[in-house]
Amino acid sequence: MMASSYFDSSHLLWENPQPQFTNVEIFRRMVNRKRGLKLKNYHEFYKYSIENYTFWEDAWQHLRIIYSVPPQNVITEGSIPNVPIWFPGARLNYAENLLWRNDDSIACTAGGEPGKVAECTFRELRLRVQKMASAMRANGLQIGDRVAAVVTNSIEAVVLALATASIGGIYSSTATDMGSQGILDRYRQIQPKFLFSETEVMYAGKTVDLRDKVAAVIEGLQQHGLECAVLLPSAITAKEIEVGGDPNTTTLRKFLATGTGSELVFEQLPFNHPLYILYSSGTSGPPKCIVHSAGGVLMQTLKDQRMVFDMKDSDTLFQFTTTGWMMWNFMVSSLASGCRMVLYDGSPFHPTLEAYLKFISDAGVTLWGTSPRFLAEVKGRKISPSEIGSFEGLRTLAVTGAVVTPPIFEWAQEAFGGKFHFVSTSGGTDICCAFVGGVPSLPVYVGEIQHKALGMAVEVFDENGKNIEHTGQAGELVCTRPHPSLPVMFWGDTPDGKKLRDTYFNFYPGVWRQGDFMVVNPKTKGIMILGRSDGVLNPNGVRFGSGEIYTVMERYNTIIEDCICVGQRRAKIDEHERVLLFLKMRPGNNFTTTLENEIRSSIRTALSARHVPTHIFEVEDIPVTINGKKIEIAVKQIVSGSNLKPSGTVANPESLNLYYKYKNIEEIARSHRAEAKSKL
Repeated sequence: MMASSYFDSSHLLWENPQPQFTNVEIFRRMVNRKRGLKLKNYHEFYKYSIENYTFWEDAWQHLRIIYSVPPQNVITEGSIPNVPIWFPGARLNYAENLLWRNDDSIACTAGGEPGKVAECTFRELRLRVQKMASAMRANGLQIGDRVAAVVTNSIEAVVLALATASIGGIYSSTATDMGSQGILDRYRQIQPKFLFSETEVMYAGKTVDLRDKVAAVIEGLQQHGLECAVLLPSAITAKEIEVGGDPNTTTLRKFLATGTGSELVFEQLPFNHPLYILYSSGTSGPPKCIVHSAGGVLMQTLKDQRMVFDMKDSDTLFQFTTTGWMMWNFMVSSLASGCRMVLYDGSPFHPTLEAYLKFISDAGVTLWGTSPRFLAEVKGRKISPSEIGSFEGLRTLAVTGAVVTPPIFEWAQEAFGGKFHFVSTSGGTDICCAFVGGVPSLPVYVGEIQHKALGMAVEVFDENGKNIEHTGQAGELVCTRPHPSLPVMFWGDTPDGKKLRDTYFNFYPGVWRQGDFMVVNPKTKGIMILGRSDGVLNPNGVRFGSGEIYTVMERYNTIIEDCICVGQRRAKIDEHERVLLFLKMRPGNNFTTTLENEIRSSIRTALSARHVPTHIFEVEDIPVTINGKKIEIAVKQIVSGSNLKPSGTVANPESLNLYYKYKNIEEIARSHRAEAKSKL
């Protein structure tokens, strides 16, 4: 399919009335002055950023990185091929860059389902980090030690991350809704010295007792480096809760009491010193432990927040996320811009979706990060946000985590007042930043991510490694030049990074392959991510992304709650791949032959006859990760004959059992046809 088809819905949605005052334009003018250049617009600025490593020196200066020793140069060769060392010789600390404010402005606002709101000033946050770091040091935490946490999205979680970073420890967190096996699959690999865990939380109006899970995790880590487990008080009542009688397990109050009251010292460490360990989804195998550097995370998240989202120190950022998603780590970095973070714990649908939307409006959020799935749900329920809150301060609505369809662009722009910048971004846990995203000084076109992010040499490759971007055809998202937040390593990998190189640099030798399927509009330079490339549908040699089907399905979202589209090709049975579409109906709506025929007709009209699924079935549930992403790969493997065992990252693992029967597709299809005839 050519770009003319992909971008049929493309038309102007929004333009900035004062583009010259955006951060990215201020940065462009600074580079022009410094380098004696005449870069006229974002397109020329982007070209400079991917052709000259001096761009990163410019970014170091413009983003006001705090350091004790300046770098000797920008980049030098590292021990892992394709993964260079950035800013060699520099000494800095991530936490110091986030805790530079020491005043009585609000740093964090924390809320959740019960409706209670807690606030913490920059001064108070710094004092809490000082107290936590003092206790960590008193209990033996040293540079390079791992600190693991099973925590809610709370002020305490931010304190834990920053205290660990101030000492030079390596922080890793998971959400409280992950099962004990999923937690152990991660933490046994990294062997944490300390574990912090919640004991009681609330989700969807229900009290969740975590004591058994915590006990299982503590026991499971005893032979894997754990020296101290700290139990956090109930997230509902704030009361301390004991778990078992392990002598190395203590409460948060007792742990903090061991601190000496020592001053907050920020260890000065290399730019590429490890900061966070994040994890691959692990939906089809053990999760990979992705180690990110302090400098890389700091620089890239700051660059994205200031240039992609136009963040100012007067902003209030609300990113809906759990502590197990890279967007939590991304969000925490906003403190370096001096802005206020809003932390939300719980379900956005409890007590009601309307209450959640009112919380966002009442909190004065100016920069809101959410998922396409959430916006589709608001739209599908026919809720009018403008009748719930004013959203008068909303300046940027940032959407990531899945494909954003053109109908969601248009609906959201109108539903939330129309005056804000709608930003669709795509990056990943692998890099903890964006490959492509928003540009506040450029117009937004419906269905399009605006541009490639500064410094990210993104191209579109065909299967043979040829750049096909200019043709308007879809291909693989690759990055042909290193950037500062390449993973430092995978934990437990060989010294030369074999597992890391096999994961990212082997498909196209020496070139980073992200695993996303994308296309660029030759006219606007806008981008569409069409889905994961390993989930690309390929019936009879026609390759297309599931996102194209989801765009068409958007028109049915008042009667269909969710859907998943996958390819099926069983070994030694199927010569060609067929496309299967599974639908989860909204309560009170029935899947009928009439609806099925209407969906087929809509896909045929909007796309082509070759895009029409071979079979469409109703299912009770759609499998998603804990972060709400559809698990297409696992479903594809199951219907194609795999006996896949679900990992701890599947939010609803029992849903995968619904798909095993489709290995016998012929029998299911006959039953489906017979049932349809009986209803006539």
